[in-house]
Amino acid sequence: MTPVNTIASSVSRLAALEAVLFDLDGTVVNTVPHILASFRHATEEVLGVSLSDEELLHNVGIPLSNQMYCFTDDDEVARRLLASYREFNQRTHDEMALLYPNTIVTLEALRSAGLPMAIVTSKSRMMAERAVALFDLGGYFEAVVTADDTPRHKPDPLPVVLGASLLGVEPSRAVYVGDSPADIESGRGAGVATVAATWGVASHERLAATGPDAIIDDIGALPPLLGIEF
Repeated sequence: MTPVNTIASSVSRLAALEAVLFDLDGTVVNTVPHILASFRHATEEVLGVSLSDEELLHNVGIPLSNQMYCFTDDDEVARRLLASYREFNQRTHDEMALLYPNTIVTLEALRSAGLPMAIVTSKSRMMAERAVALFDLGGYFEAVVTADDTPRHKPDPLPVVLGASLLGVEPSRAVYVGDSPADIESGRGAGVATVAATWGVASHERLAATGPDAIIDDIGALPPLLGIEF
């Protein structure tokens, strides 16, 4: 659980922050296999094709409706893909979603250290709140920013800026933890510190290319990175 690709200035900055923002899917909640299954169901049902895992997950991190245009440029086909994805995803969510190991102990450590926390996700509010409720995570997060809350979405910085604002901190005093390039790009644009999570949808190489302040391989590495005994 050792962070990699940190530099001295980043380590110093990370240990002096006042709030933590998290992406949801692939960062706090392990829905990656569920997302993959949902995309596979939709693309096979609507397009009649079998795509690789990499192709199906490549654009996770941006709003779902936008991702459908990565498979087609036809509005009607995109609508059908979205409907198929949502039907399967909503029907199977609770049985397929899981928590990552060390999630709860990490959130407990951050809360005990007095760090306010928020979720910043590209999910709809309905599905984000469903995931939070499924694992009884509501007591850890003071705010949840979803795709329904902003006119622009990750990789635009606006959702992360809003998350920091809802916690009452300047972006420069917050860190955003996420598993996709869109997360890191959004965080950097917002002026927060960024920590890339390798246990989600993107490879270490793709995440490193976005220039995060740190890359970690386990959520349990986050408290020590932030100067919290764990």
